[in-house]
Amino acid sequence: MDGKYNLVYLKDLTGQALDPYVRLSEGQLFHAQQPKPGLFIAESPKVIERALRAGYRPASLLVEERFLDRDLADLDREMTANQTQGLGQTPIYVVTSDLIRQLAGYNLLRGALAAMYRVRRPSLARFLATLPIEWPRIAVLENVVNPANVGAIFRSAAALGIDGVVITTDSADPLYRRASRAAMGTVFQVPWTYLDAKVWRAKGIELLHQFGYQTAAMALRHNTISIDDPRLGKVAKLAIILGSEGPGLRPTTILKSDFTIKIPMTPGVDSLNVAAASALAFWELGRRK
Repeated sequence: MDGKYNLVYLKDLTGQALDPYVRLSEGQLFHAQQPKPGLFIAESPKVIERALRAGYRPASLLVEERFLDRDLADLDREMTANQTQGLGQTPIYVVTSDLIRQLAGYNLLRGALAAMYRVRRPSLARFLATLPIEWPRIAVLENVVNPANVGAIFRSAAALGIDGVVITTDSADPLYRRASRAAMGTVFQVPWTYLDAKVWRAKGIELLHQFGYQTAAMALRHNTISIDDPRLGKVAKLAIILGSEGPGLRPTTILKSDFTIKIPMTPGVDSLNVAAASALAFWELGRRK
């Protein structure tokens, strides 16, 4: 194995090469490669496999020594199948069980982490052009700041027929560790892109209209309709807009949207967590195959 892979056995976590895993914050990783896209950390072999399958390249790996035989062959095979080369030249830092336990959340890592290169996200126009021509369904996340909620929304989107996600830049990043962990790797499965928060606030709804989408804002207003209203099923291109966990959607977003939609609930309860609400809305409105 030593001859096939670029293995580096470590006795401590002090080296600069381990900064992405040990010392850099999510924000610092995001900006690490400027002007190129930055880095992110993928946790656990399953999440790393999904990232490789989606075309992301690893800058390095950190692997627990006792899982080397188990993990490297599968990851190498996945990378070879989906990219131009395997893991041969990628630095693979090997640590003991005692060392990896010094990392926060080590019990969730299941033996491996990878520092991976981000890719440039497409413009809104280019992104929407890649989606299905007939009856596309997308989600728009406006200022959803909790990474766990962002991840859970992606997981529901993957399961319930949402073709893509547009996320404003004032939301939590889908590639943050808590988000991708909650998503179970589906952030690498569901197509998505960023939209600058200032652009969204200024003309986001108008841009979606230009691309033929009607918009459904999840909010409670006097004209709110149920998610099972038959009018929604007749919309060819639908964007479901979800807002911040606390204040919800901006009043301007609601005012400009074609529909304001709600989930029917027991009297006395007026709202759900945004992740739970997304699952119900996607179930009713998603383009299930």
